[in-house]
Amino acid sequence: MQIRWGILGVAKINERLLPAFAKAANADLRAIASRSLDKAKAAAAAAHIPVAHGSYEALLDDPTIDAIYIPLPNSLHAEWTRNAAEHGKHVLCEKPLTPSAAEAVELAAFCRSKDVQLMDGFMWPHHPRTARLRQFLDAGNLGNVQRVAAAFTFPLLPLSSDNIRLQPGLAGGSLLDVGCYPIYGIRWAFGDEPVRVYATAKYLHGVDVEMNGLLWFADGRVAAFDCGFTVPMRGWMEITCSEGVIRVPEMWLPPPQATFEIHRDGKPVEAVTMHEADQIVHMIEDFGNAVLQKQPVQPPAEEAVRTLRVLDALARSAREQRVVAVE
Repeated sequence: MQIRWGILGVAKINERLLPAFAKAANADLRAIASRSLDKAKAAAAAAHIPVAHGSYEALLDDPTIDAIYIPLPNSLHAEWTRNAAEHGKHVLCEKPLTPSAAEAVELAAFCRSKDVQLMDGFMWPHHPRTARLRQFLDAGNLGNVQRVAAAFTFPLLPLSSDNIRLQPGLAGGSLLDVGCYPIYGIRWAFGDEPVRVYATAKYLHGVDVEMNGLLWFADGRVAAFDCGFTVPMRGWMEITCSEGVIRVPEMWLPPPQATFEIHRDGKPVEAVTMHEADQIVHMIEDFGNAVLQKQPVQPPAEEAVRTLRVLDALARSAREQRVVAVE
């Protein structure tokens, strides 16, 4: 069986998503919508999508569609996820699920009330390398996790207010755009929630364009991260355990040969490589399988809520220049 998909919008990220939909075994991409019918028709023709809709509402009214992918700006995620759920459509929404944890709590509850599946579009949790990392950490081969550091940056040039990533009205800023990755990764690596945070940031056009921060856990363990649009591409995570270190290059956007290295006593002793895995295909298939099997999606929407609670605290800390408790 296959899930019949529609895409709500013709955002640039579709360039990465469309090939994955074509490869996903349980996905049938049937329709795409834009507020401009001409744009929808052009996108549909380019990607060989059968149906083009000239409005988002028309796609949601399409009875042949089971699930919706939402690549819209952050500020529109909650509105259109609700609209999709009202129409009985399952939703895979581009991350972050919403701009704040409070909105995400309400959205997750609404989708449950409509009996539709909801998941945000973080791809790295679905990569086989991530599962292998989890197995390695849980086996305790390097002892307990003590420190985690992670980063996600890329140069966004020019830093123009025309870019939706730099518009406060659309919930722009580097923390929500790329900082959500290391924060989710830190939580995932520790298997625990931070209790307080401290962050510093640089601002432009009313949004953060770079941020550095610390996260403290209840037992005293500490994590560090940075994100931003002002320095070269970086996307790594380092997990320091009591008896060694795991270094993961290109954690969030892994190449076809995705690796991680084990270090003991400052020297590499083992490298693990996963071959030819497409994390976007895995994400689409994992979501589709959950829908088809009537099982909860993994990760659940509650995972997005927990990450957003930390992001909320970091944003407040950077603005107020003080340590903030995670609510």
